[in-house]
Amino acid sequence: MSDIENKNNEDIVEDKILPIFIEDEIKASYLDYSMSVIVSRALPDVRDGLKPVHRRILFAMNELGMTYDKAFKKSARIVGEVLGKYHPHGDSAVYNSMVRMAQEFNTRYMLIDGHGNFGSIDGDSAAAMRYTEARMSKVTNELLEDINKNTIDFRKNFDETLDEPVVLPAKLPNLLLNGATGIAVGMATNIPPHNLAELCDGIVALIDDRNITIDGLMEHIKAPDFPTGGIINGRQGIIDAYKTGRGKIQLVGKVDIKQTKSGKNQIIITEIPYQVNKAKLIEKIADLVRQKKITGISELRDESDRDGIRIVVGVKKGEEPELILNMLYKYTDLQTTFGIIMLALVKNVPRILNLKQILNKYLEHRYEVITRRTEFDLEKAKRRAHILEGFRIALDSIDEIIALLRSSKDPGEAKERLMSEFGFSELQAKAILDMRMQRLTGLEREKIEQEYNELLALITDLQSILDSDQKKYDIIREEVIKLKTTYSDNRRTSIEDKRNDIDIEDLIKEEEVVVTITNKGYVKRVSADTYKLQKRGGVGVNSTNTIEDDEVKNIYTVKTLDRLLVFSDKGKVYNIKVYEIPEASSKARGKLIGNIIDLDADENVSAILSVANANKSDEIFFLTRLGIAKKTKLDMFENINKNGKIAISLKDDDELVFVALSSGKDDEVFVATIKGMAIRFKETDVRSMGRTAGGVKAIKLRQGDKVSSACIIDSTKNEKNLEVLTVSTFGFGKRTKLSEYSTQKRGGTGVKNFKISAKTGDVVESLLIDNSDEEREVLIITKDGTLIKTRIKQISTISRYTSGVIVIKPRLGDYVSSVALSMEVEEEEEKENE
Repeated sequence: MSDIENKNNEDIVEDKILPIFIEDEIKASYLDYSMSVIVSRALPDVRDGLKPVHRRILFAMNELGMTYDKAFKKSARIVGEVLGKYHPHGDSAVYNSMVRMAQEFNTRYMLIDGHGNFGSIDGDSAAAMRYTEARMSKVTNELLEDINKNTIDFRKNFDETLDEPVVLPAKLPNLLLNGATGIAVGMATNIPPHNLAELCDGIVALIDDRNITIDGLMEHIKAPDFPTGGIINGRQGIIDAYKTGRGKIQLVGKVDIKQTKSGKNQIIITEIPYQVNKAKLIEKIADLVRQKKITGISELRDESDRDGIRIVVGVKKGEEPELILNMLYKYTDLQTTFGIIMLALVKNVPRILNLKQILNKYLEHRYEVITRRTEFDLEKAKRRAHILEGFRIALDSIDEIIALLRSSKDPGEAKERLMSEFGFSELQAKAILDMRMQRLTGLEREKIEQEYNELLALITDLQSILDSDQKKYDIIREEVIKLKTTYSDNRRTSIEDKRNDIDIEDLIKEEEVVVTITNKGYVKRVSADTYKLQKRGGVGVNSTNTIEDDEVKNIYTVKTLDRLLVFSDKGKVYNIKVYEIPEASSKARGKLIGNIIDLDADENVSAILSVANANKSDEIFFLTRLGIAKKTKLDMFENINKNGKIAISLKDDDELVFVALSSGKDDEVFVATIKGMAIRFKETDVRSMGRTAGGVKAIKLRQGDKVSSACIIDSTKNEKNLEVLTVSTFGFGKRTKLSEYSTQKRGGTGVKNFKISAKTGDVVESLLIDNSDEEREVLIITKDGTLIKTRIKQISTISRYTSGVIVIKPRLGDYVSSVALSMEVEEEEEKENE
């Protein structure tokens, strides 16, 4: 390349590069960004009280014809319409904005009528937009009315293919009605919602007296009115906000202190402050109890339902409820501060406004809307009157008109001749050509004359409105009064000058735990996560330090909130909650269960049953060491006092081995013995008996044999997936297809279940498993407290005549004492939070 060409290129580059200071560029760019956030995203317009995203949502729904009296449409359809046409941002931003307008706990007068899961005051998110449906609520019509009458300005959308409104006509005073919250750059708005009836009274007062003071307006507009109710403590914050645009008000929940029949005091919370998460409020109270910051609470109960909020806080005897309440106010969101900043866009400029200024801006907007609507209606009326004038002239000369039309070769010529020969305007000529022949009848002529006279009166009336400011304000006044009549409701938030049963279980974290009990009655619970998974065949880990001559008897997997029925070797039953069993480390001994329930001195625990997921129609199935079976209705064990009650009558040399819930109808029972035999029979072979009955024979035992365990075969499950998991005293285990055990009549000797030898030891436990859930775990514990936790899938599936594989290797002198399965994982419905 020549030097001349190089020089020319350098000149071109130099011409395009402009040196600037980076500080100036940053300032300019940040200012542009700030104004975009302020005007186009975060702050509401003072006229309709809406941010752009809310305005676009309502406009799009209006364009789709989704009024309150039409069918619901999928939320995803609405979001797609808004994104594709007006709001080129994230779908979650649009959907979340729409959801908020449909939440009764967030919006005082809901603008969207939601159908489906739109979230809750507990902080639950709305369902995914593909699941929910929506339409505009009835009150929203008042924001959009007359939008097609040239009442507001439109602008091009983001790709300049469609028009969108700059502001809505907004007959409702929406900025104060529903309030607004937004954080822009360097500024924020936080306008509280108000009561419609009070706002309407205030607007009427302002129309009647344009010089009214803010104090005068406050005689009508008392204070903010929040959708969740509550109480505003003190008036100074309200006065500050209404006079300066800024103020702080203290919100507290609505609380009653009541005394129960037993003499205990209860704090009952029926309303909570605005935007407080009810579930988190309860959780906070629970944390305070756990941390012993508040020690006077005996129970915490959420009795909320669709009729409203009701949180019951039980107060311990001897505690002062007022003191507890004061502590709740101090440490929880039962008392909050709402900082009012009445910032809104006025002609795209953010301004902090007082109460009267906001109402004046509303009136100015409505004045303009009424003016433009009247001009639109006047133009339309004049246009129609002009056409009717042509009809009147045409009807007076109908014969000549018809002759003219017959002699014209086409409509264009006919129109030109009508205009030239009769003096019609182009609009009149076209209307005459389009006129139907039936308009020539006498009755139709009268209708034309009547319509024409009515239009003349309307034109006179509309013109008088345009010529009179007072008439425009009279119309606004009438509309506001009609709004009050149609939509007003009672105030929810009260104003005060001063502030002159979920059980205790809800303070407990619900989780899966392992409960162990020894022969001497030491019991404890340990989180299931404490025990790590191991491969089968290991020696396990030490899980319990037993005292001399004591052994681990049983192991159970339950949840902390489960209700347990504890059965003793004397045939009695006791009631206990899992969380009442002391939590301990994996190696701790635990606590004597006799210190938790009132066992007799010579009474020991034989079996434990969780009834957390029981149905009222269920029955309890009992099986003893000597093979005696019995079943009793679960409802017979509803009310168990501290001293327990009789559950089964046992022989002196017998003991309870197994208890479980059954349907009482179509289930089957599987009974295994220590010497490797098993029987399968229908549950209906054992009739339902009373609590004190002894039972009937389930299996005929050979000499020296005893029942080791049993399980209920759920009739609703697919037998092809069911297997029997058997574990022996020296740690051998196997899985066997349930189908290998044929159903017999109860009382028989059964069939071979496990090959017993000196190497395997006797059968400890036979449990029913579902092989479709291979991630489920089995926990095996020895008499000395060594525990192994492994996946079921690591244990081989083989025939019932075999001994199985090594699952755990007990140390010398130790042996397996109990086996338990981890809890089944309940399938949860898919919930997407977008």
